[in-house]
Amino acid sequence: MMGYLKDPEYTREVIRDGWYITGDIGTLDEDGFLTITDRLSRFSKIGGEMVPHVRIEEAIQQALGTFDLRCVVTSLPDEQKGERLMVLHEELGVDIDELLIRLRGLDLPNLWLPRKENFFLIDSIPLLGTGKVDLRRTKAHAEQLDLSRRAGEA
Repeated sequence: MMGYLKDPEYTREVIRDGWYITGDIGTLDEDGFLTITDRLSRFSKIGGEMVPHVRIEEAIQQALGTFDLRCVVTSLPDEQKGERLMVLHEELGVDIDELLIRLRGLDLPNLWLPRKENFFLIDSIPLLGTGKVDLRRTKAHAEQLDLSRRAGEA
């Protein structure tokens, strides 16, 4: 790839030393096969530590005893720690206090545990036509919910 058409600034952001930086994270096996396992955008940098959103989503599923997609994790800026985790979830079948107790029992680092006030009940997880989570809509929805909550606190 030589760059984005008529967008040299974005091209400079994604091409480094001649390599296109996709933001994908993967593993290369001993036979030379590449498996994409995640995206850099699915991590938050909290207090200098990289926190994987997928791992938190998996832990919530484990704590609920389900394989069903019931939540999606995203992040918003935080003045003290850089970012804070936000969880948008469908009906979980347990209250958030109980879920947090179960999550603590899974030996996740405390930094990886979203705060109770950052869990938001939504009607359904935003999905793309492909069935994958719509990360942009998720983040926009989290921003709106957080603004609404903060306005209610004022």
